Amino acid sequence: MNERANACAGALRPWRGMIPQLGERVYVDAASVVLGDVMLGDDCSVWPMAVIRGDMHRIRIGARVSVQDGSVLHITHASDFNPDGFPLTVGDDVTIGHKAILHGATLGSRILVGMGAIVMDGAVVEDEVIIAAGAVVPPGKRLESGHVYAGNPAKALRPLKESERAFFPYTAGNYVKLKDEYLEAQVAVS
Repeated sequence: MNERANACAGALRPWRGMIPQLGERVYVDAASVVLGDVMLGDDCSVWPMAVIRGDMHRIRIGARVSVQDGSVLHITHASDFNPDGFPLTVGDDVTIGHKAILHGATLGSRILVGMGAIVMDGAVVEDEVIIAAGAVVPPGKRLESGHVYAGNPAKALRPLKESERAFFPYTAGNYVKLKDEYLEAQVAVS
């Protein structure tokens, strides 16, 4: 583990020889769990009670991703029913709202996953999508770029507004600033 990983070692857990890997300037709250075959890109933040569990497949998370409080990120293991399983992949500038569940899915970049939303096994979310709070993206569904999706099952509600497209880098940047404050506070205490 690098120096940054040592600062949040209680939250980082090896599994079967796999140790979570952190990019530069990553904040992982001590009250979260990041386990196994997980890679977090630069400037990511993992907030209290979030669980990122790469125990039976890999999880790859891009840069400037915020995994907010109580979220669960997991995979689908390989089996006779699904020979390759489904890893979890998340692009850059993604905000994952409180208590969201991402399970064995592929998410592109510049996405807002609303609070309590669920994205299930084999789903693909293209770039620049908003998934409304409480929405359920069923297994194998594809969400096309440029829309807001809502409901259970999630359906395209309407095209994104330009102000919503501008929100993606804003919210990602806002969480980068906040996690930097938390990292500075950790340094001040130690």
